[in-house]
Amino acid sequence: MTPVARRGLLLVNLGTPDVPTPKALRRYLAEFLADRRVIGLPAVLWQPILHGLVLRTRPRRSAALYRSIWTAEGSPLAVYTRRLAAGVARALNAAASPTVVAYAMRYGRPDVEGVVRELLERHAIERLVVLPLYPQYAASSSGSAFDALGASLRKVTRIPHIDWIAHYHEQPSYVDTLAAHLRRQRAGGSPDRYLLFSFHGLPRSSHNRGDPYYTQCLATAERLATALELPPGTWSLAFQSRFGPAAWLPPYTIEEVRRLARNGIRRLDVACPGFACDCLETLEEIARTNAEAFLEAGGEDFRYLPALNDDTLHVALICDLVAPFFEALPS
Repeated sequence: MTPVARRGLLLVNLGTPDVPTPKALRRYLAEFLADRRVIGLPAVLWQPILHGLVLRTRPRRSAALYRSIWTAEGSPLAVYTRRLAAGVARALNAAASPTVVAYAMRYGRPDVEGVVRELLERHAIERLVVLPLYPQYAASSSGSAFDALGASLRKVTRIPHIDWIAHYHEQPSYVDTLAAHLRRQRAGGSPDRYLLFSFHGLPRSSHNRGDPYYTQCLATAERLATALELPPGTWSLAFQSRFGPAAWLPPYTIEEVRRLARNGIRRLDVACPGFACDCLETLEEIARTNAEAFLEAGGEDFRYLPALNDDTLHVALICDLVAPFFEALPS
């Protein structure tokens, strides 16, 4: 009798330092900023800058920012990712054959290599679905996660059947879920509240090389605006989290919130559709820094609308995204 294939689901998120200290940030940033997908400069040029300047100055500043959002359970991104994986595990195992659900961080811990090893050696996974928690594909996020998976599998003798979900921005369930989530958060608010969709930034050079990220972000924003029945002139999109002197995709979020305030927008909601879980870039950069910029430019009321995080809507979305792959397996 043929044994039933053991199923596994691996969720991959960006990562976070273990603790909000300069030492932990230095270790985390050294791994993150050494990735050629993230910083495209030749190593011979970038490594002296990274170790001679960036890692000498940035860890202390970044640690202070992380401390401002840290919770009793740890980093918000780690907490929400862990809870999300646990919720998906409960949902899948209640509705289907046993499925091992795990999560890993592209940078930091738990690392992709260690989690993949555990899935294959301890759980004997034969069929694995890998879902990076990035709705829109970018080489620096989804592509880098694929690099980490490939590096892990190079050390494995028996590679399981693998299904890779590169992005899911076009999935109706993604737009429907986000629209329902945002509709619920905006219920009861002033009808004249403007809505800004802020996505993580991308260097223009990556876009010029054919990265589909900008197109997918634009499609997401337009579909969400349609689902939310937002009239023209009541919403826009922008890009945040720039790093370094190079040109990035415009408009920049902080410049957009200032422009909106100066143009008479008094009440602003900001949502970040590309972030599956709240993190430094949403809780500090958007909810604090950009809020201050909006108010200083003349705005009166700023709200950050939280990510899906571990909401039951998010759990249901993940289950919907992976269901076609598991339905194809023997039960």
